[in-house]
Amino acid sequence: MPGHGKHRRPKQRPITRKLAFAGTGGAALALPLIGATTAGAAVGQPVASPAVTTAALPAAAPATVPAKAPAAKTAAPSTYSVAAGDTLSKIAAQHAVTGGWQALYDSNRSVIGSNPSVIRPGTKLSLGAAAKAAVAKAKAAVKPATTYPNNLDGWIRESLAVMAKHGIPGTYNGIYRNVMRESSGNPRAINNWDSNAAAGIPSKGLLQVIDPTFRAYHVPGTSTDSYDPVANITAACNYAAARYGSIDNVNGPY
Repeated sequence: MPGHGKHRRPKQRPITRKLAFAGTGGAALALPLIGATTAGAAVGQPVASPAVTTAALPAAAPATVPAKAPAAKTAAPSTYSVAAGDTLSKIAAQHAVTGGWQALYDSNRSVIGSNPSVIRPGTKLSLGAAAKAAVAKAKAAVKPATTYPNNLDGWIRESLAVMAKHGIPGTYNGIYRNVMRESSGNPRAINNWDSNAAAGIPSKGLLQVIDPTFRAYHVPGTSTDSYDPVANITAACNYAAARYGSIDNVNGPY
């Protein structure tokens, strides 16, 4: 039996000492603690989420606004009924008649009569195709002015055109032949040696015409300058027609 008053010192278990030793040793991280720390780190770190790819959606097309249909043009009236106080000028201006009142009158002459200043109320006037046709006809009647070259050929042809309007006979060849004999085609030629020159009225120009003859046979619409080629030819041909029947009949001094 154990003696009284004595205390036995309890024996420590080996595993307890190992744990204590490990806790007091220099290595602060024992294996159980390392395992615990690692486990804590694994729990604390967030898990990386997989990248999410967003598909690009096509941009929404803007709403299409339906185009407005063009407003229908009001057709211009083709006829007009004359009202009291109307005049052709007023009607033509109000309805934009091409060619003005003259075209309006020309296309409605049969219903208006011979006096365009008198139109009776109630008269039906054509404003459309008939008026346009009248304008087209008037334009066709006006021929563009013919231009001629500024040389002997052009002067003779222009003179022949004037002569035709006045009924003066003559041909291109007849004029050309006499021009070449009288002046060699020089419109400024002048004769200062014959009897006419001695009398103070020398012959001038392409067909060598003296001033009194030029003035007497001058043709309206041509220049009053006796040196002007066209005026000189035309006056000389007019004189030759009166005296010889035609410039074509002249084959020498005349």
